[in-house]
Amino acid sequence: MNQGQRTSKSRRYLTELVQTYIVKALHTAKQWRVQLIRWLYKYSAWSVASLFLVGLSLSIVMAACSPRNVNNTGNAGVASQSDVTLTFVSYSVTNAAYQQIIPKFIEQWKKEHNQNVTFNQSYDGSGSQTLAVIDGKEADVVHLSLALDINKLVEAGFIQSGWEKEAPNDAIVTKSLEAIAIREGNPKNIKTWADLARDGVNVMMPDPRSSGGARWNFLSLWGSVTKAGGNENQAIDFISKVYNNAPLLPKTARNASELFFKDGQGDVLLNYENEMILSAQNGEKFPFVVPDVNISIDNPVAIVDKNVDKHRTRPIAEAFIQFLYTPDSQREFSKLGFRPVDLTIAKETAANFPKIKTIFKAEDLGGWEEIQKKFFDEGAIFDKIRAKKS
Repeated sequence: MNQGQRTSKSRRYLTELVQTYIVKALHTAKQWRVQLIRWLYKYSAWSVASLFLVGLSLSIVMAACSPRNVNNTGNAGVASQSDVTLTFVSYSVTNAAYQQIIPKFIEQWKKEHNQNVTFNQSYDGSGSQTLAVIDGKEADVVHLSLALDINKLVEAGFIQSGWEKEAPNDAIVTKSLEAIAIREGNPKNIKTWADLARDGVNVMMPDPRSSGGARWNFLSLWGSVTKAGGNENQAIDFISKVYNNAPLLPKTARNASELFFKDGQGDVLLNYENEMILSAQNGEKFPFVVPDVNISIDNPVAIVDKNVDKHRTRPIAEAFIQFLYTPDSQREFSKLGFRPVDLTIAKETAANFPKIKTIFKAEDLGGWEEIQKKFFDEGAIFDKIRAKKS
């Protein structure tokens, strides 16, 4: 073999090696990294040796940066063994449950990994929290009121598509139903959804423009008509009357509860069943009704991929989410009024919750993309209803 043949063979070998690294990189890299590889190919004047070094460097960097390529065992992938902070963002009514759950996770992580974890916690309306993350609140994990808000973070590039399959139960970690709180002695004789549209009934509920809970309120009212044989025109007429009876729309479900329970505003309060149960535990002995036609309020949890990869907190974030599905955590959610998603704990706690005849889901109304377009986009049904009131 002459010198020219040896050189040609060496070049082919090095080129194949570069291509191997590039193929690996393509499996894990984001689009901008892919474009960089293509750019390098374009400039063929580079020597094969230079391409090899660049390809090797890129593959190492990409493997380190890829959110799907982090070792999730032990302490691998954690920035260091020093103390670490996990930023957790959730909607307002989960606060009480997490004051019980988070210390248990911190204790378990310390025991298993000999590392101290500090939680930077934030609780507010689900819609407001979604906007806060988009605007720069660097959440590692979010637990929001509805999948629609998670999908907004996907669209904004913070969470990867397919997040529903990254946790058990399609990433639904808590459930609840809609309930109607009434005053002692039920002076307005409230028994069903239809009673909320009567003249002289002052309804307290949050604003769908900022509160995920308020969107569940709206869908419950809608389904109370359409899932009981009524048509959409009848549903619009009914909901219009209910919102006409709501002179104030607070920002969050928790704000609405405080105005009703602490400030005495409103004849009835629409809110999560779990919020009613928690209020009763706090000594606010108001009776409430859980209507027989009701919506399953499914609350998702997700890792914020963009931020955990920046903070190098993915292993801890994933462990925390898994911890939320453990029997211990599900019992804590249940104690504070959430319906468990763990079937064993659901059976164990079934006596604590009223039985419902008809339960429908957001998917039965077309799914969240259709729901947003039909009801909550600018100029959609909710805006039209509010415009009539003003």
